[in-house]
Amino acid sequence: MLIAGVDEAGRGALAGPVVVAAVILHRQHDQTLASDTWAGLADSKQLTARRREQLALVIMAQSLAWQISVIGSEQIDAINILQATLLGMRRAVAGLANRPDLVLVDGNQLPEIDVACQAIVGGDASEPAISAASILAKTHRDRLMCELDRRHPGYDFARHKGYPTQAHKQALIELGPCVIHRRSYAPVRAVL
Repeated sequence: MLIAGVDEAGRGALAGPVVVAAVILHRQHDQTLASDTWAGLADSKQLTARRREQLALVIMAQSLAWQISVIGSEQIDAINILQATLLGMRRAVAGLANRPDLVLVDGNQLPEIDVACQAIVGGDASEPAISAASILAKTHRDRLMCELDRRHPGYDFARHKGYPTQAHKQALIELGPCVIHRRSYAPVRAVL
């Protein structure tokens, strides 16, 4: 049985994309992989940036399949963050090299796909495949936000990754929103 874990990063940010990853670590019945192969997988928010990067390399090299989907701020504004996240989930699962038999999704919302799905609140801390997806989504999004920081100086995206920190809100007031800000979000709308 192939089980895919799915998670996202960037849902609560004021700027930048939402990134969704899907990961199939291994076949459930595969005895060739020792259980400690995936030791150290945890909710990406509980790991240091360095440890996330290390684990992301292992996940990409040793998992059976993985896929990342990026939904930009314009599409988030057009369809709302929930629909953008669900779209990212559909795309990530559809892009996997192997079709899963079951998809485990972190949270309480499920995408409409033609594969059995189960929502697990807190799944990024309890299910290794979801933890792996969490790590890939977060590391990919963090890299994107560092690149966007170089393209849009002054907002400090490399530091806060687009989340609504006090420094980010102050930069929004002083500079106004840039093209990657989500105009449908209240703090951004307030300065338009």
